[in-house]
Formats: sequence, structure tokens, C-alpha cells
Amino acid sequence: MTRMDGFRERVGGFAFGGDYNPEQWDPAVWREDVRLMREAGVNAVSLGVFAWASLEPEPGTYEFGWLDEIMDLLHDNGVSVNLATPTAAPPVWLTHLHPEVFPIRDDGQPFGFGNRLHYDPSSPIYREYAANITTKLAERYSFHPALAMWHISNEYGPTSYGEAASINFRSWLRRKYGTLDRLNEAWTTRFWGQLYTDWDQVDVPHIPRNWMNPTRRLDFKRFTSDALLECYLAERDIVRSFRDDIPVMTNFMRFFRHADYWKWAPEEDAAALDIYPNPADPDSHVSAAFNYDLFRSLKGGQPWMLMEQSSSAVSQWQLNIVKEPGRMRLGSLQAVSRAADSVMFFQWRASRGGQERFHSAMLPHSGPDSRTFREITDLGREMKLLAPVAGTTSRSEIAIVFDWDGWWGLEEVFGLPRSDFSYTETVMRHYTPLWERHHAVDVVSHASSLDGYKVLVVPNAYLIDDEGAARIIEFARNGGTVIMSFFSGVVDGDNRVRPDGYPGAFRELIGAKIDEYWPARPHEEFGVEFADGRRTTSTWWRDDLHLESGTALATYADGLLAGRAAVVENRFGAGRVVYFATLLEQSAFDAVVADVVAEAGVRSRFDGVPAHVECTVRGDASNEYVFLLNHSADQSTSVTVGAEGTDLLTGSPVTGEVTLAPLGAAVVRITHP
Repeated sequence: MTRMDGFRERVGGFAFGGDYNPEQWDPAVWREDVRLMREAGVNAVSLGVFAWASLEPEPGTYEFGWLDEIMDLLHDNGVSVNLATPTAAPPVWLTHLHPEVFPIRDDGQPFGFGNRLHYDPSSPIYREYAANITTKLAERYSFHPALAMWHISNEYGPTSYGEAASINFRSWLRRKYGTLDRLNEAWTTRFWGQLYTDWDQVDVPHIPRNWMNPTRRLDFKRFTSDALLECYLAERDIVRSFRDDIPVMTNFMRFFRHADYWKWAPEEDAAALDIYPNPADPDSHVSAAFNYDLFRSLKGGQPWMLMEQSSSAVSQWQLNIVKEPGRMRLGSLQAVSRAADSVMFFQWRASRGGQERFHSAMLPHSGPDSRTFREITDLGREMKLLAPVAGTTSRSEIAIVFDWDGWWGLEEVFGLPRSDFSYTETVMRHYTPLWERHHAVDVVSHASSLDGYKVLVVPNAYLIDDEGAARIIEFARNGGTVIMSFFSGVVDGDNRVRPDGYPGAFRELIGAKIDEYWPARPHEEFGVEFADGRRTTSTWWRDDLHLESGTALATYADGLLAGRAAVVENRFGAGRVVYFATLLEQSAFDAVVADVVAEAGVRSRFDGVPAHVECTVRGDASNEYVFLLNHSADQSTSVTVGAEGTDLLTGSPVTGEVTLAPLGAAVVRITHP
């Protein structure tokens, strides 16, 4: 049994609850809290995330009495604890004693006290004090009966440009390159006379302006992710040294650029996500779906944990819109449908003061006699009904590349043909037509195995190392279908332009050579004509592309590149490659992607179901669980399931068709004979 199997067994299926901050409240409130938790079906809380100052009010002086009391109270009421190390919020006494623990911003100014994450991850003083409080917690609570999981720190993210970071950066570079000659070669330091002759000359890339050595900047991003990971590993190893059967995790964030989660996830027992889809964005559930697929994929298809979401409005945007009735439930079921094994919120009880005093909570300011609390209680009841689903996952024949090196390469440096790329928007542009057609999609990195997939989608893989490029090439050679967009394969892992012309790593793969990249002028638009006579437009970018083994699926209909290929097909080995040399109008792009996927032999069992109904499947050897989620707030929709089963949410038999009310949902269990 894995640690996560034990956790699921303990909570009886799905973890349901949220961050609990009892130190903000009089102990008289605690009894009311646990009574209402039981009423709402809460079986797990994250405890102590920001409690360092309450646990260690002075250096070396510890006050655990209040935590003892609340741990006992929660256990007595059947609520398990995900106990946090509170190291995301160093107390003010630490920053006064040691102001050098503050992170230094790229302009040379310190990040002051009064927020959170106000620490330099490379600071040895910070690491020492963080290890001390973690050790004290592990000594005291490792065998407390309430403890079900360790939650290490919170939302890792600080970047520092101070002296401690420079010292750590040099050590990191020594480990990576070994010699200054190798570093100078990788960084191309002879350009602009930046040659290093002593390791002490190398420091973090303070930014006087955008013109910065791009590989130095790239390596600093890699280093920062690793420095944060070192902090996590130090605390994880401390709690593991006391007890090894309790799962350990930390909470990641939606589309967070500053930590490479592919490197982090193997060090956790479960990938865990904090996500706040914006109710003001009508497509926020689509990007949420991608993030859920990413987090399922980070650990090879294992179930993941939804650690934070909001019950209604948040407080971080200019306009903070409430979630309309039913939207919170639907969003929670969406995460579960894509292999989340928990539904957790920030936070249990709404705070009276502080930055997030208007952030919604499971128990809002208006108390238990409120719409939000009634919806939370209803959801808690449904989570118990869905308990058999916990531990199952999903399978896919399609993978899409999402890689932090590629992200950093496109967005963290200046001097590209265009310096306004948005990697996440590019990825979502490729993912959305698959989501709309109800295809299951896994997410992979450049280092991932591609075994078992029929289709690989590669959005703007500008930076890719030799091994990653070889995997994609071999995938196509062995019969896979590759869908690839422009500005891919351009530079190697050291951010240096590959020799022998664009597109570097993928010239043979796409069957064409690119003479120049032609970014479009503002509002410039180009006609594109397909071989079958269909016409559309493109914008933003064009490759000046010369066919070699590839053939044109579509050509430019006008302008200086008229007659040149805009979309290329190449038969490569036993496989097929379709390459987009321009930014096609979205509906035309979607249609090509859909055709290529179908021609690769990938079918959706929900073909023809409208896009506003999200259809996904979790399962194991015995059962399939078909999730049907109606994201429309104003229209009912009927969906044919195609097999007999039972709706776990209602207990009703399903013999063919399921009708979903606006914002309605069904979870149909189909048992295999």
C-alpha cells in the first residue's frame, strides 16, 4: 500500500475540507467550527500554514498548547489533519534579527515585511530557522492520531537577487558545468565580451534593462526553481526522518512560471494544486481543465490533490465576481472528473481582517444560514457518494507538450523575432479544440516517455534539448502523428541557435527549411487557401518556408509569400507530421487539428456532444465513471451514455440518455462484466 492509498483509506475516499486557521480565533469559536465541519461533511483540514509566529513567538520559545488542543479536538470529531510547516511566513522577529533573510528584488531593493514568502530561498539563516521549527513540529506531532499528511510550506515562489543567491547560483553552476570554459561556451560569453575568468565574477542577473545574456537568464530561472526545491526537500526529509508512512506534499499553483513542476512532482507523494478560475472569464473552466490534466500527468497519471479553490468570490482581482449558484459544485466535480482525489478550499472560516478578509470561505461571514454554506454542505454529502471513484484515473491516446524550459525560453528573455509570446496562451490554443471535442489529453515534458500515444501536440517548442527533440522524432518515425506549430526546434538546451538553418532540430521532421521568420505587423492579415479550396486567414507570424520532403496542405494566397506553404504535411518514417507555419484563424486551426486527430485513429466516445458539456472518464479494472458536466447556465442538454449504469449522485439507473439541467452534473458508474 502506498502512502496515498493509506490516506484515502483513512478519510474514506475523497478528502473534503480546507485551510483552517484557528490561531485567528478565540478558542470558544473552535467548538462551533468542528460542529459545523461535521455538519458539512468535512473530513480533512490543512492546519498551521501561516502559524509560525503563533508557534514560535520569540526565537527558541515555543507555544504548542493551542495546537495540541485543536489537534485533539479535530481528531475527536473525525477530522484528519494535513499539518503544515509554517515556513512560508517567517515571523517579524526573524526578519528584525536577520534582515538578510529578505529576498532582494532585481532592482536591488529588499522585499520588506508585511506580505508572505518574504524570504530568500538561498539564505542559510532562513534555512536554519525553517529546519528548527519543522523539527520541533515533527518531534511533537509525527505520531499524533489526527496527523494524516504533511503539508510543507505553502506556494513556493520567492526569487532573490541578493548575495546569498549569488553564492548559491555559483555552486549550482559549478555542479552543472564543471569548468568555466564550459560555462563560457554555453553562455556564448565572447559575444559582447562577457567572458568569465574566475567563478567569483559570476553572479545573479540583476536587470538594468532587457538586454541580458539569454542563457545566463535561463540558467537563473532553472537555479531558482532548484533553490526552492532544496528548501522543500530539507523540510520533507526532516518529517520523513520521524515517520515514513505519512504522505508529504506541498501546494503548487496554476500556470506558475517560476518553479519547474516536472522536477518537483517526483519528490512528493501527490501533486497538489491551488487554483482560482475567474467567474468573470467565460472560458476559465477550459484552462482549469488543462491544469487538472497537467497535474494528473505530473506523476504519470496518478490522482492528484485539489488543495485550494474558492467557495465563491476571491479578493485578488480588480473585480471579484461571486460564483453563481451551482458553479462551485460544478467546478469541484470538474477537478474530480480529471483525477483529483480531494476537494479543498481556502479557507474554512472567512477572516475578519487581513488582506483576504473578503475572500470567500466554506463558512462565510454570513454564517451557516447562507447560500454558500448550504452549497458546501450539499457538496460534502455528494463527495461521500463519490467515494468509490477515489484512487481511479484516466487514460489518453493524445499528449500535449508543456515544458518549463520552453516557457522560460520564450518569455524570460528579450531579442526574439517577437518578444510578446505567451506560452500559456499558445498551449491553450492547441488544447482547446481537443477539450471541445471531449478528447482525453495527457500533458508531457520534453523528457517524458511518449509510449502509448497516437498523437503528440507540440506548441511553439522554441527551446528543446537534443534528447527531447530525439524523442519527438522517434515518436513520429515509429508511427505517431505530430502536430507542431511555428518557432519550434530553434535553439538547443543552452539557448543557442541550432546550426544548419531553421527549424534546427525539426527540419527533417517537418520536411521543410525556413529561410526567415516573418513576424506580422500590427493588424496585418494574410489570406490562406487549402488544397481542397477552403479559404481562411492568418496573422501574427509567418515562416518563409521552402518545402523539401513535405507537401503543402495550405498556402498563402497573397502578399510577398503568396504560394508558399502555410500548413505542411510530411510523412516521416511510419508516422505523419502536420506543421503550422503561421497563426491560422482559430476555427480553421481547430478544424485541421480535429481532422488530423481523427485520421490518426483517435475517436471520442462523446462525439457530437456540444462543447458546453464536459465529458470525461475515470476508471479502474472493474468500473468506469463517466462524468457529464453542463457548463451552460441557461440550457438543459441530453447526453447518450452508451451503456447501462447508475448515477452515483442520485442513485438512479441510467439506461441510455442523461438529461443535465443548467450547471447540472451526472457521474455514471458502468461496471464491467
